[in-house]
Amino acid sequence: MALQITASRPDPALLDLPWRTPLEEWPDEILAALPRGISRHVVRFVHLSGRVLAVKEIKTDIAQREYELLRNLRRLDLPSVEPFAVVSGRETRDGMPLDACLITRHLPFSLPYRALYSQNLRKGTAVRLIDALAVLLVRLHLNGFWWGDVSLSNTLFRRDAGAFAAYLVDAETGELRARLSDGQREHDLDIARVNIAGELMDLEAGGLLQEERDPVAVSARILTRYHELWDALTGAELIEVGERWRVDDRIRRLNALGFDVDELAMTTDVDGTRIHIEPKVVDAGHHSRRLLRLTGLDVRENQARRLLNDLDAFRIGTGRNEQDEEQVAHAWLTEVYEPVTRTVPRELMGKLEPAEIFHEVLEHRWYLAERAQHDIPIMEALTDYIASVLPGKPDEATVVGTDTRELPVIAPGRID
Repeated sequence: MALQITASRPDPALLDLPWRTPLEEWPDEILAALPRGISRHVVRFVHLSGRVLAVKEIKTDIAQREYELLRNLRRLDLPSVEPFAVVSGRETRDGMPLDACLITRHLPFSLPYRALYSQNLRKGTAVRLIDALAVLLVRLHLNGFWWGDVSLSNTLFRRDAGAFAAYLVDAETGELRARLSDGQREHDLDIARVNIAGELMDLEAGGLLQEERDPVAVSARILTRYHELWDALTGAELIEVGERWRVDDRIRRLNALGFDVDELAMTTDVDGTRIHIEPKVVDAGHHSRRLLRLTGLDVRENQARRLLNDLDAFRIGTGRNEQDEEQVAHAWLTEVYEPVTRTVPRELMGKLEPAEIFHEVLEHRWYLAERAQHDIPIMEALTDYIASVLPGKPDEATVVGTDTRELPVIAPGRID
């Protein structure tokens, strides 16, 4: 049987990997030491051409289907891992057939939830992870994607200015449609609630869950947060004709949530006394797009919001209120942001992404100022942060941590 490689940008180095060997027997020298969670399938991380790739061994038809689904999600600009290739037609040297392999790019600075809990995290982590997962699920549903196996385990998380941003990892059970019915969305939510409860019970059994509430009660938060966000983004609103300012207010509220409105449908009732408004197309990334336009920095939404707040403070503090916004942004970038991020020692740059380090330096400066009861220059705060805080953080660019498979698992169900 001939080896077949499906890839949008094939890398000849793929041929150097030991495809005639079952994935679980691949030699350590080609593997990357990244934390692995519990999976129905064998998963390994490998170094290839300066990248880190995730390799999952599954049936050929499932691998091809998931590869195409992930490509479609990327085309829709939805948060998910990037598909790299599918390798099929594998067999051992004795001629025994082997399953195909789906290859995706490793998402830098991302962690599975169980690896996050192997670190010393503050209380409320479960709530923040569930909030991030709710945002991801809303975005997927708005674009017609039914997940079918929503869970913390099937998600990767990246730090986002004190919160988390969630990315879909496993699309094996998913379906992409023109539009989802309410029943399909509620089905995904019910799957999420059950899976999250089981995952939190696993953490509780291992003594890792900081929340003092019952895991089942905590897992129900996915329903609350999802419905709050869905209603804010898609719900219709009636306003009086004399309150047209509320149209702009609705748009500002959506922007504050991090979403842009492409189209707002407005109709009046029969006697023309009330206006019915409804957002038609809502895109995520309002603050990140604005920051990218002003500075060229491509960061996540909460990070962008925090950086824009500092940019606004810089404008006021330096008396540049009348200057063009782009000019002020360039000055802030060259006088504040870049000096901070470039001062971080090379050996510590793998701890956190530059935008997350900048956010933490701002937080650290606030704590120092509160303790000293006067303003602290940002470079002074940076020096103290580099000396006392950053060295103690794990390297998250290619984190090497607890093998999360060793944590106890007691909950039944599909856990990837």
